Amino acid sequence: MKLFKRDTDIQTDSAMTLAQASVGCSVRIDSIKGAACERLRSMGFCESMEVRKLSNGHNMLCTVCGTKLALNKKLAAQILVCPV
Repeated sequence: MKLFKRDTDIQTDSAMTLAQASVGCSVRIDSIKGAACERLRSMGFCESMEVRKLSNGHNMLCTVCGTKLALNKKLAAQILVCPV
């Protein structure tokens, strides 16, 4: 018999993209990969920073370092995060 994990069973060391993270949760940036990684770092999205996802959709709203930023889903898919 195959058992399926629920969302509450996710381990704290599991990685996902910012686009996959749930609204309202706080995550820590693990790595940024892609063409816009330097631009993201200059805006405060750098490794080991804590981010809170405020909304979801084609454009998502996040807070990092006390600043709200909007990111499109394609850009958020380039940011790997881990639950805090």
